Amino acid sequence: MAKDDKKQDAKPKGGEKGEHQQQPKPAQQAKPQGKKDASKAVPVAKDEGPKIPAPPARLATYYREKVVPELTQKFGYKTVMQVPRIKKITLNMGVGETTTDKKVLDNAVADMTRIAGQKPVVTKSRKSIANFKIRANFPVGCMVTLRGARMYEFLDRLVNIAIPRIRDFRGVSNRAFDGRGNYSLGVKEQIIFPEIEYDKIDVIRGMDIAINTTARTDDEARALLTAFRFPFKH
Repeated sequence: MAKDDKKQDAKPKGGEKGEHQQQPKPAQQAKPQGKKDASKAVPVAKDEGPKIPAPPARLATYYREKVVPELTQKFGYKTVMQVPRIKKITLNMGVGETTTDKKVLDNAVADMTRIAGQKPVVTKSRKSIANFKIRANFPVGCMVTLRGARMYEFLDRLVNIAIPRIRDFRGVSNRAFDGRGNYSLGVKEQIIFPEIEYDKIDVIRGMDIAINTTARTDDEARALLTAFRFPFKH
């Protein structure tokens, strides 16, 4: 019986701790697979379909359908590439008051941006002029060059809206060509453009408009602008 008592008192083998043995932790329940954390969800881009390109400017279509056949018949061009076209339109606004008031230039840039639909660049003086208190490389105005759709859109507003609003208007000069097919036009008041609100301007200011074409002669350039309904004096 002594041996049996010793066997009962013996420690359990294999590292067992008897009554003080640590109970295993219950297994954590797995998160359901169907639901995800909304805060970590990756946004999925919506398929909006193919982007529709903007329609061409009205005068760009008018040039292809009306002006090209008209000038081809008048001058006998053999190919479409020979037909003159407008390459670019440059707007230039001089602001001499910037020598005394820096805000004037900012207002001129704002007016030009509204008129052209494109932000202009600031032009600077090339040399010093003591009588006007202008130093070299000093801001004296702003300029913008228009091409493509914006050029045609500006020309459309200029011919059909702005120029007819000039007071006592009797037509633009038909002699303002430079001999190389380019035309220049001076505007005394920026308020003729519909984008300018009279009550919000600081001062009346004008601008120079230069129309650059591919015409080889002034007669061809005049015919091109006339086809765009440019209101020349008769």
